[in-house]
Amino acid sequence: MMASALGDGLSPRNFDLLARYIYDYSGIKMPITKKTMLEGRLRRRLRFVGVDGLNQYCDYLFQHGGIESEAIHLIDVVTTNKTDFFREPTHFDHLSRKALPDLLAQGHRRLRVWSSACSIGAEPYTLAMVIEDFVQANGGPDYAILATDLSTDVLRVAKRGIFSTAMIEPVDRERRKRYVMEPRDPGRGEVRIHPKLRAKVGFARLNLMDASYGVGDPMQVIFCRNVLIYFDKKTQEKVLTRLCDRLVPGGYLYVGHSETITGFALPVRQVANTVFQKV
Repeated sequence: MMASALGDGLSPRNFDLLARYIYDYSGIKMPITKKTMLEGRLRRRLRFVGVDGLNQYCDYLFQHGGIESEAIHLIDVVTTNKTDFFREPTHFDHLSRKALPDLLAQGHRRLRVWSSACSIGAEPYTLAMVIEDFVQANGGPDYAILATDLSTDVLRVAKRGIFSTAMIEPVDRERRKRYVMEPRDPGRGEVRIHPKLRAKVGFARLNLMDASYGVGDPMQVIFCRNVLIYFDKKTQEKVLTRLCDRLVPGGYLYVGHSETITGFALPVRQVANTVFQKV
């Protein structure tokens, strides 16, 4: 079985079918240059589905009705989930020095913060550290963080709040003392986010391609970083428009440093590099 699977590349027709489905479902572009990558990742699913090769896998999906049960697993294996604590640190500096004081001055006594592509949780837990520092220093406001992602695999990891010691290195020593639990045995090579921070973060699956975002009350802060680069311009504008709809007037939107919203008709003004405020 393994020999036949490894030698079985996707036919041009099946690659096109998969690429079209992945785009329609998730907005992620899958050009022909990613064919080998896609084949390698999909081979993980062959044994679970019970087929011998990639083209048989496509038959299962598109000819035998397997797509309904397999869709989430298919998207899980093709999504990229690079993440780090305090990734693009100027955003967190802006949040603590500019956005949070401004939101407090606007009269917000409870903040809703959304990490809209949270991956394995480094971003929402970083947000929790920064906001908790501010709250402790200023006596408020109260806050809650919603962390969403398309991938169920990464959400399972994020909810546990357990990370390798190496991954937590960008967190400074003082914050580690307050917010990170070290194991009794250092040889385990992992740490866990403190329960008081984990209690502030709720995780849920959400597809940014959905026509509307059922996330409850509007947000004061939205992070949507390093996911727009996987979308074409048309999809980027739709996603950004829906995100702005979920943002309160005066609220803040953060996008990745390699991303731009230039040319889009959005109700925001730029207040810092890749930081925007709703007007």
